Amino acid sequence: MLNYNVRYFLELCILSVQEAVKVIDAEIIVIDNNSPDDSCTMVKDRFPDVCLIENEENVGFARANNQGVDIAKGEYVCILNPDTVVAEDTFLNILTASEKLIHMGMLGPRLIDGTGNFLPESKRNVPSPLTSFRRLFGIKLGQVKNYYADHISETGIGDIDILVGAFILVRKEEYNSVRGFDEDYFMYGEDIDLSYKMKKQGLQNYYIGTIPVIHYKGESTDRNSEYIKRFYGAMRLFYRKHFKSNWFLDLIVSFGIRLTSIIQSFKSYHKEKRIIDCYYLVSENEILKQKLSNVLKKEVQFISLESAKNLGYSNNELIFDNELLSFGEIIKEMQVLKKSNITFKIKPARCNFILGSNFSDGKGEVITF
Repeated sequence: MLNYNVRYFLELCILSVQEAVKVIDAEIIVIDNNSPDDSCTMVKDRFPDVCLIENEENVGFARANNQGVDIAKGEYVCILNPDTVVAEDTFLNILTASEKLIHMGMLGPRLIDGTGNFLPESKRNVPSPLTSFRRLFGIKLGQVKNYYADHISETGIGDIDILVGAFILVRKEEYNSVRGFDEDYFMYGEDIDLSYKMKKQGLQNYYIGTIPVIHYKGESTDRNSEYIKRFYGAMRLFYRKHFKSNWFLDLIVSFGIRLTSIIQSFKSYHKEKRIIDCYYLVSENEILKQKLSNVLKKEVQFISLESAKNLGYSNNELIFDNELLSFGEIIKEMQVLKKSNITFKIKPARCNFILGSNFSDGKGEVITF
């Protein structure tokens, strides 16, 4: 997993991965792109068995992940973002699923955000220039495909074009056969390029919608105007590499990027912090309840999962105690309990923080105590 300045999300991710690899022969590799926080110190102190690569500069997503794959010893590698949480059976289930698939290039699960909602970028079509144009301006263009792969349901299984780089399972042999991530991309677009290279080689990329994984989308970068510029800049690089040049469309997309950047900047600037009316703790730990009440400056109440299904219409936040609930149970309950007025946080086992994300397009929140 590649980390940059998301120390607490990285800690949660490693904890969940450690539980998930207990039943398989695996190693955990963390590549840090010169984070200014104490990510590396945390990894060395708390997870001495994790293989840590400390880069002296931020070399970008593609190059850093290639570094990790280069030293990986296994038959399979999993590209995993540090702002993800996996269940205890995630890797076992996805490896089992891979054995039944023909001509497999890469595999990806169903990603959900911090509110339990499905992330449609889990399954995508090839972003041709016209597809990118359609997405940018939100208009239909005849038979031009949607950016997202709507032909497969959220919980379905099937062959798709593009997987998201937050979680990709691939055989190391196949990864190396297409020379891994293209290092011409610094951030964004690398996963699209890699997926497309697999397809061009005659391999198939599969979406496994029966396996959910939390992706706190946006933890490493706010979805602001700078993100828009980088993302669509990566799209332009992608279709310059793989499609014939079209100066007119390139001009229109350039204009769209500037316009969208302005709009997104305004939206990001005016986004309001969610005000929580009631905090509920799914736990039996009285000391934890008191600590959270003190730091949140509001009384935290115990609640059962059954009672949580009947919460009213005020803004409620559920805090899951990982000492009581497994990561798999937490992922399941987030999907069962998701409502517009409910947000979630996780208190990892043996940690002094809670974290979560109330929005799919902005940075998450970490509260230490």
